[in-house]
Amino acid sequence: MQKDFMGHRISWTKNARRFALVAAVGLAALALTGTAGWAKAPDGSLPILAPGQSLGLALGIPPVPNLRDVGGYKTSQGAIVARGLAYRSDTFNPMSAEDIKKLERLELKNDYDLRTTSEVKARPDQIPPGVHYHLLNVLADAKSAAPAELEALMHEPKKANVVLGNGRIEALFQGAYREFITLPSARQSYRQLFLSLAEPGKLPAVFHCTTGKDRTGWAAAALLTLLGVPRQTVMADYMRTNQYTLPQFQRAIDAFAAAGGDRSIALAIFGVKPEYLQASFDQMDKQYGSIEKYFSEGLGIGPAQQETLRKMYIVNPKP
Repeated sequence: MQKDFMGHRISWTKNARRFALVAAVGLAALALTGTAGWAKAPDGSLPILAPGQSLGLALGIPPVPNLRDVGGYKTSQGAIVARGLAYRSDTFNPMSAEDIKKLERLELKNDYDLRTTSEVKARPDQIPPGVHYHLLNVLADAKSAAPAELEALMHEPKKANVVLGNGRIEALFQGAYREFITLPSARQSYRQLFLSLAEPGKLPAVFHCTTGKDRTGWAAAALLTLLGVPRQTVMADYMRTNQYTLPQFQRAIDAFAAAGGDRSIALAIFGVKPEYLQASFDQMDKQYGSIEKYFSEGLGIGPAQQETLRKMYIVNPKP
């Protein structure tokens, strides 16, 4: 049985003793605030969920437990981020015919895939007919040698304890998250994503990577921050990924630990930690000073276009 996350193919044997992580590319609670309810599908075809809850699980689509509506959260000014416009997710593969039929209930118009070309070749999206597909390769310019090194280490869990333990694996992920800000391919990909999300005719839309936690995590965090959602709420939304993603990899985590690996290392790889997303925010603050300047100077999305996004995605609650 195999799973993939952020460019890594994970395989484990039937006896759950041998753990292998084949790196293809790249590196590899939760108190939420806001209002419940759904601002879309007045016919009641979509479930009523609290902000940040898994729409994939609610709709009964097991391959995408991290499929969620970006909306529903309160801004610092008391407004609400609109629902039913932008969704975040993990990879739409493997999807059964029944899964695809259930996904049709979102009435998606566009699918923005943040993965690498090799990830897409290995597991192309399986989406409803009529949904337009776009590849936005965030990591195209990444040159790290870490994947090959990580692959070798994960074949030797005890050695991985020495090389990846004591905060080293976390440091690798923090470096990857800083590259979401610095890589030219990342800036170009996120620019295209946010500009597309500002066009009403292209919505509803979904953006995703492999498990919807890293590249997707920054995209969702940046958008919510621009819309005025408090940083602590953005972080809580990001951390909720662990609730939906880690169960998928429980067997791999158990196998790694059973072979002598430090379980915390596997959890750091398969899950998310606050310091990962914080690394992106820190790099953004260092390089640009604010979310508005990140959008304008880093992504080339000026004040007028930022205001368009706000007008589209922010709604004032009824008195």
